[in-house]
Amino acid sequence: MTASSPVSPWSPDRLGDRSGQRVIVTGATNGVGFATARALARAGAHVILAVRDTDRGEQRAREIGGSTEVSHLDLADLSTVRAFADRLTDPVDILVNNAGVVLVSRRDTVDGFEATIGTNFLGPFALTNLIADRVTDAVVIVGSDAHRMTSLRLDDLDLRSGWNAQRAYAQSKLADMLWGLELDRRYREAGLSVSVTLTHPGWVRSNLSSVGDGPIAKIGHAVVSTVGRVFANDIDAGAAPTLFALTEPLPSGSFVGVEGRFGLKGAPALSGRTAEASDHQLAAALWDIAERRTNTRWPL
Repeated sequence: MTASSPVSPWSPDRLGDRSGQRVIVTGATNGVGFATARALARAGAHVILAVRDTDRGEQRAREIGGSTEVSHLDLADLSTVRAFADRLTDPVDILVNNAGVVLVSRRDTVDGFEATIGTNFLGPFALTNLIADRVTDAVVIVGSDAHRMTSLRLDDLDLRSGWNAQRAYAQSKLADMLWGLELDRRYREAGLSVSVTLTHPGWVRSNLSSVGDGPIAKIGHAVVSTVGRVFANDIDAGAAPTLFALTEPLPSGSFVGVEGRFGLKGAPALSGRTAEASDHQLAAALWDIAERRTNTRWPL
C-alpha cells in the first residue's frame, strides 16, 4: 500500500494565465486590495485600480507593472460611483469589491449615510447594481467574520442610536454578507453563470486601523500594528481568500475565510456564517432599502 501524496497548499500559481481578462479591484492602493491587484496583474489580467487617490493609484500601478489602469472611485460619494460606472464602456470579467474602512469616530458621507455603512456596503452595492449587467464571470465581496458580532437593524442602518466603531463595522459587514446572498440569488434567477463569493481575509497587517487623526488614533494604530506582526496575516495572505474564490470550483454564494483559530490567520478555506447572515428574507428586505437609498436598480 503506497502512501497518498500530500495535498499541496493553495498558492497564487493556481490563478494560471489570466491574459485577456479585465478585473476591477476597489481600494487597490493599500493592503489586501493592493495585493489582490498585484497578483491578478502578475497572472496577466488587465486590472482596473478603482481608488480614491488617483496619484497614489498611479504609483501603485507602476509598482505592480503589467497591464493596469487607474480610475477614480470614492465609495463614500455616490456621484463618483456613477461617474465610474459611466466610464466603464466595456464588459469586465471580475469585480472585486474590496475597499472598506474602520472609523474611530462617527461621521456621514456626502450622501448623508453613516460613513462606515456608506463606504463598506451602500457604495459597493450601488457600484455593483450599476455595472451588474457588464460583469461576465465573478463578483467577490470582501466581508468579514466581524458579521458574527452583531445583528442588523433595518430601521437604523445609520446607527443614530448607540454608535461605536466596532458595532458600525460589524453591521456593515453583516450587510455585505446579506447583500452577497441576495446578489447570488438574483444572478441565478436571471439565468447567468456569474459566481458570487464572500470572503474574510483574516486579521491583516495593513493600514485599515490607521483611519483616524489625533494622538489616540495614532496610539491605537501603533498597538494594533505591533500585535499584528505576531497574530495577523500579511497582505498577500489576506488577499488569498479572494484569489482562492477565483480559482477553486466553489458553489456560488460560498463564504471563504481562513483556517486558523478565531479566523485571525491562516490559509484560505471555506467557512460558515451566522443564521442571520443566511436569512434570505432579511437579505431581500435589505436589498430593497439599499436600492431606495442609493437610487439604483438591479439591471437584469
